[in-house]
Amino acid sequence: MIAFRIFVEGRVQGVGYRAFTKRVAEGYGLEGWVRNLPDGRVEVYVKGDEEVLWFFIKDLMNGPPLADVKSLHIIKEGFVESTGTFDIRY
Repeated sequence: MIAFRIFVEGRVQGVGYRAFTKRVAEGYGLEGWVRNLPDGRVEVYVKGDEEVLWFFIKDLMNGPPLADVKSLHIIKEGFVESTGTFDIRY
């Protein structure tokens, strides 16, 4: 398993992006969390099988229908203990 921290830029707040991310992550069986940042970006911390993570990242680039994703900044992260869930943080 590997982990990534992903910063999503564009019109990604107020469009259901966090709920979309949670739904997609759970569909892939991934763990982690998603949250809005004060600067308008969305931050995602996700861990799982590397091949599956790349499919997830492709879905993040598309986003939900009302989103307009401009870019993803992906950072490989250290892996922390498994939580078994994917959460929305507030």
